[in-house]
Amino acid sequence: MTFKDRILNRESGLIFYSFAPPKISTEETKVEAIASKQTEQLSKLDIDALILYDIQDESLRTNEERTFPYIPTIAPDDYSKKYLAELKIPRIVYKSIANHTKEMFHDWLHKNSDLESVVFVGASSQQQIRHTNFSLSDAYDLRGQNFSHLLLGGVTIPERHRKKGDEHQRLRNKTENGCSFFVSQCVYGITEAKNLLSDYYYFSLENGYTMAPVIFTLSPCGSIKTLKFMQWLGIEVPNWLYNDLKHSRDILEASVSTSLKIAEELLNFSIKKGIPIGFNIESVSIRKEEIDASIRILNNVLDMVVPAGRAMTIQS
Repeated sequence: MTFKDRILNRESGLIFYSFAPPKISTEETKVEAIASKQTEQLSKLDIDALILYDIQDESLRTNEERTFPYIPTIAPDDYSKKYLAELKIPRIVYKSIANHTKEMFHDWLHKNSDLESVVFVGASSQQQIRHTNFSLSDAYDLRGQNFSHLLLGGVTIPERHRKKGDEHQRLRNKTENGCSFFVSQCVYGITEAKNLLSDYYYFSLENGYTMAPVIFTLSPCGSIKTLKFMQWLGIEVPNWLYNDLKHSRDILEASVSTSLKIAEELLNFSIKKGIPIGFNIESVSIRKEEIDASIRILNNVLDMVVPAGRAMTIQS
């Protein structure tokens, strides 16, 4: 089956890897070298898709100072087509609606109508929406009207469920707007993730809905600075876990162990109920040690997923 077939078939155990393209200020020769190395490394990984993030300035979202300075990156659609053309892995391209008008977004969709899959990301503040009068709902409508062939994914934030209690309903609403799968923000709070899955499961069961695959993002953390950046991004790290990571002898290894425990617990929880989940592995840092750690998480998660039914699902 194609990647799209497997998503629409609501296959469980899908594994993604993700990163942001190089900074837009990076010299062309260096960009080519980075892409060549990424193509070589990714070709060796047993992943079902590659996610390319669309990094935006989120300074209006919070008054907290950004841990790392914001530098625009190469557009993920351009990076995929120009620099990763030789890579034989399905792509999922993120696209932020921030600072886009309806006309601009329509032009982007037309230009990228040959993409395999897209995930639209809402503006980080209401100010951006008021400025352009274009919302995430408008983006969904545009895709549905003229570009419904594009496989559409959505973003889910388990922490938001704890605060508002309606994230499972958001998943259903986004499904009705064309989303066939969901990718979470990085998970360090297992309780919020399980609460979301539980509510989504029983809400779907009670209303006769079919659940879409939920792909949980895991990421290593190799320093307190990276940990603080994660928190700036909105990733909630429980206080007990923050303390354990901060005071551990090796914060990177402690974070890898934590991510694997989270994956195992979510996998066991979902298998019992037949909930289709998968995992997306990323590194929010560009440090080699943390990128290498993300690959270790990926390989260990693959070892968990295959015995749990991934191979059987693919064969069926």
